Amino acid sequence: MPPLPATARTPRPRLAAFPKAYMQALVKDGSMRLQEWIDLAAGLGIDGLEWYAGFREMADESAWEGFRHAVEARGMVIPMLCCSPDFTHPDAAFRAAEIAKQERWIRMAHALGAGYCRTLSGQRRPELAPAEGVRLAAESIRACLPAARALGVTLVIENHYKDDFWEYPEFAQKMDLFCRLVDAVPDAGFGVNYDPSNAFLAGDDPLELLRRVSHRVVTMHASDRFLLEGTLDDLRREEGGSVGYAKRLRHGEIGRGLNDYDAIFTELASKGFTGWISIEDGVDGFDQLERSVAFLRRKIAAHWPE
Repeated sequence: MPPLPATARTPRPRLAAFPKAYMQALVKDGSMRLQEWIDLAAGLGIDGLEWYAGFREMADESAWEGFRHAVEARGMVIPMLCCSPDFTHPDAAFRAAEIAKQERWIRMAHALGAGYCRTLSGQRRPELAPAEGVRLAAESIRACLPAARALGVTLVIENHYKDDFWEYPEFAQKMDLFCRLVDAVPDAGFGVNYDPSNAFLAGDDPLELLRRVSHRVVTMHASDRFLLEGTLDDLRREEGGSVGYAKRLRHGEIGRGLNDYDAIFTELASKGFTGWISIEDGVDGFDQLERSVAFLRRKIAAHWPE
């Protein structure tokens, strides 16, 4: 069969990176400037940088567009903005304030040139019944959709573990609750940011989760986890999505851990996924991040051949 004409070829997913190893420096103590991260990441040969709403330098709204230009000057774009609203609080005034925060983050995403803005469900408070949590989170997400739609931004919910500043883990951390919440917001402007490693933290099978939501996945976080000891069954019995990171798991180089990227990319490609894949890696050094980029480039070429 002759090759498809260039106009008919399916585009490949593009790679971005998130400064996983530099969050303390960029968010907390200011010991690293965003321009330093931009310049460092430019050497990776990637397509974009995932941004975080809590970067210290993002507090100044007048600086937002300047960071977009700084990234674009190094041949990249900002495709995704990472945010952490808490929509499961029982107080309506608190939720309204969180909706207002998310709407501001949507404006931030637009100023940065990002087409995707992350949302979350909220904290898994002990007194919160599952049905009530789904209702509160879904109502709050739906309340944010008009602002996103007006600016051409797609909201994406991640199967997340826990924001660094939360007391409790993500309400929709477990697969069944996550899928219930996704189904409760069928709007075309709302999709899934899939993170295979977070499924392990929830005691779930990342491939089972992916098969349940792959038709809604529009962006992805790429990372990997290693078992320090024992088996996955031991992990699920011990942790089960409990507070605190799983003691048996370690963050590490992509392609050398528990995730089956061939199976993940086979499923995504079968659903026509061509979105952004953002790398969460480099905690053991910049060379680790470079190897993860090379691994993902090879796998993308294999599963989305030109």
